[in-house]
Amino acid sequence: MSAAAAMAGLSKAPGAFTITPHKLSICILIQVYAPPSQSSVPFPFSSVAQHNLLGSFLLSLTKSSEDIFEPKLDELVAQLREIGGVLNHWLSDHLARKLSSLASPDDLFNFFNDLRGILGGSDSNVMDDDQIILDPSSNLGVFVRRCLLAFNLLSFEAVCHLLTNVATYCKDSLSTYELSHFKDSDSDTEATMHYENMDLENLAVQNVNKEIESRNVVDERLSFHNHAPKALVRAIEDHDFSPGPQVRKINKHREVSACASSSCDVLDPVDSPSGAFLRTSWQIQGYLLEQADTIERQGSSFPLNAFESVLKDLLKLAPELHRVHFLRYLNSLYHQDYHTALENIHRYFDYSAGTEGCDFASSSSTGCNSFGRYEIALLCLGMMHFHFGHPKQALGVLTEAVRVSQQQNNDSCLAYTLAAICKLLSEFGVSNMRGLVGSSYSPVTSIGTSLSTHQLLYVLLRRSLKRAESLKLKRLVASNHLAMAKFDLTQVQRPLLSFGPKASMKLATCPSNVCKELRLSSHLINEYGDETSLMISDGAFCTQWIKNLKKPKGSVIFSQDNECRSNTDVFQFCGQPCSIPGSVLQLLGSSYLFRATAWEVYGSAPLARMNALLYATCFADSSSLDDMALAYGKLIQHLAVFKGYKEAFAALKLAEEKFLSLSKSQIQLVKLQLLHDHALHTGNLKLAQQLCDELGVLASSVTGVDIEIKVEASLRHARILIAANQFSQAAAVAHSLFCMCYKFSLQVENATVLLLLAEIHKRSGNAVLGIPYALASLSFCKSFNLDLLKASATLTLAELWLSLGSSHAKRALALIHGAFPVLLGHGGLELRARAFITEAKCYLADSSFSVCEEPEMVLEPLRQASEDLELLEYHKLAAEAFYLMAIVYDKLGQLDHREAAAKSFRKHITTLESSDI
Repeated sequence: MSAAAAMAGLSKAPGAFTITPHKLSICILIQVYAPPSQSSVPFPFSSVAQHNLLGSFLLSLTKSSEDIFEPKLDELVAQLREIGGVLNHWLSDHLARKLSSLASPDDLFNFFNDLRGILGGSDSNVMDDDQIILDPSSNLGVFVRRCLLAFNLLSFEAVCHLLTNVATYCKDSLSTYELSHFKDSDSDTEATMHYENMDLENLAVQNVNKEIESRNVVDERLSFHNHAPKALVRAIEDHDFSPGPQVRKINKHREVSACASSSCDVLDPVDSPSGAFLRTSWQIQGYLLEQADTIERQGSSFPLNAFESVLKDLLKLAPELHRVHFLRYLNSLYHQDYHTALENIHRYFDYSAGTEGCDFASSSSTGCNSFGRYEIALLCLGMMHFHFGHPKQALGVLTEAVRVSQQQNNDSCLAYTLAAICKLLSEFGVSNMRGLVGSSYSPVTSIGTSLSTHQLLYVLLRRSLKRAESLKLKRLVASNHLAMAKFDLTQVQRPLLSFGPKASMKLATCPSNVCKELRLSSHLINEYGDETSLMISDGAFCTQWIKNLKKPKGSVIFSQDNECRSNTDVFQFCGQPCSIPGSVLQLLGSSYLFRATAWEVYGSAPLARMNALLYATCFADSSSLDDMALAYGKLIQHLAVFKGYKEAFAALKLAEEKFLSLSKSQIQLVKLQLLHDHALHTGNLKLAQQLCDELGVLASSVTGVDIEIKVEASLRHARILIAANQFSQAAAVAHSLFCMCYKFSLQVENATVLLLLAEIHKRSGNAVLGIPYALASLSFCKSFNLDLLKASATLTLAELWLSLGSSHAKRALALIHGAFPVLLGHGGLELRARAFITEAKCYLADSSFSVCEEPEMVLEPLRQASEDLELLEYHKLAAEAFYLMAIVYDKLGQLDHREAAAKSFRKHITTLESSDI
């Protein structure tokens, strides 16, 4: 069901929108914001900015007015304190005085009568330009109209109950304000209780019985009804209703969760006009949707047991809410409980047939047939297998989902299933697709099953994108554009036909295509720029904004103080209410996170760092913890490469505290990588091997799963063998790794492995055998536009030429100077130091170069290299730099400098030997 249809059903349900003290408070503030017959900057505002700030705050309040939890009055005053500024006390006092003045039904009638006057009529276009008019069709205007309608529908008894609730609302919350109206005398409260105790009990019983009957009728006709289980309704019908002077209140116990803000508060006792508080089904569904988003964002850090108990209690009260089973499935899924997740997903589709809570709109005329939504169940089951790292099972289930979607003409589900298959093929290494997708998906069968995996992936991506565009599935279109960008980054597009005339095609990736797809994926945000396109039911997103009014000044990334501060002067209001759905913001943030990855691959360290910082700063509230940990990991790695291990480990410590609850996070992977690099640089090979083994344990044992971690572990194992001078074993590991990368079409990783083989032959003294590997790596780098890796391969090639003899020194120097712009502009400390040392060695090996005439041409690169290497604690390479400096100083006759360089050389050699022991 669409959101519009849901809202239509909601408006027909009795009690769906009721007047509460919180809504009265909003109406009072709206009167302050838009008083009738006032100028563009009404009293008490001194500037347009102050006026607009309150308007933005009211916009968020109205959109979150139907949230399952309504804030207390003291919470509303605290929020006003954050945005009110100098008007804080005036707004709070005005709100308190206005609420305290509502002492009788006549006061409420007069208040709503005055409230009607702030709405602009049909002749509002003839009014002055600077006069404030509240458009009845705006969000604020619609809210005021709904409040007026809800008040007009109240009975006299309901108005008396509302007055009692207002008195309780003020007494319980405004303890810090001197409300003499409530403190000095209870006459007004007694007056409202007098209204309630009038001889109207028989009339109240009749009203309750009529309301129960009307709710039963609506329950049978509408899926969005007042949330009262049938068993509870029958119990009320069978129970003798005898209203008394005291109002019954229902307390609902809830578990306290530090992670989910909507689960943190105990539901306060609130009275409905009928004397008992019942949540609407729409409110419960909104609450469950909000919790689902929270689970997907927080992952394994979401409290498992606390929320599970809440869901169990909710199932006892409302067994017809099948979405609860889906929430239990999500909760188990992100806590890696396979059996419980499988049980709950089966239970959800067994009970609901997938007809509750699914957003897929079937294009068939039959809708949900006797099979229910079997194809959606298969899609969810396939994604569950994907999450747990079962690629073959996931691909088999998704293939079946494709077949059923075609049979049922469910184009939307087919589009999502194709996107899921594309994600599966891109994330996991599936080397053989024959007999899987091609056997069931007719468009692929028409092309043929001889396609390679990445060719089939390209076909599926293009067709999934076209299908999503034709169905106007905007989020899926943006997701497919992002998937196309990933494909263009790592794969070379080849002709699909293996016979016949083929047009000439350059076998290389195109960075412009990647940028184009990223821009297209970001266009989704434009769909939410118009206020009229937003649903009022999306109030949960503004509720989250209201709960996070406090924003610290400056950057909060790697901040030493992660706790909330009580001093409100430290904080400033720096946000605007956002009604964009969280999934859209998360998708937009993913595009910036992928931009950081793309610039890392292309070799632009500043742009990679900028996009990672932008993601961590702007999308922290909407992104998942796993993606946020990935962004933090990128920033930590950048610090290690460009600033050294000291700053990187300091940032790592803060990140570990932030992501402590994640069992398998990117932070843990980055920590092992940093410790391994540090152990290699310091010469502690035993520790390096231990860390490499721990890194390999993080990868799944299933073939094709966690392929990036497996490649990383193999590369690091080979580097350990090189450092231990076990070159034959290192070459065997590298050859095995190259075969695995070729099998799973990991072309970018192939370039790294080829460069590793060249490094092995260089270190073993077989420079002639290493040159072909370096040239092959250069070829891969040119095809995939890997500029930084290309510069590194050029540096290795220069080192290989130089090791062949002094006659090749000029050729090696020319190669280094050609790569210097990229090496010095985007390379890290180690890469720059290697380049400086190789340049100095080229000058020293060149017979035409005189050290005595131009000593700084050699000494300056060596000084810079030694400084960078000492930051990295790379003792072996630093010893080589100081050794070359001692030779140069000896030729120059500068004995003091020579002894200083020799002393530094001995220090690094001693440290290296002690670490090796």
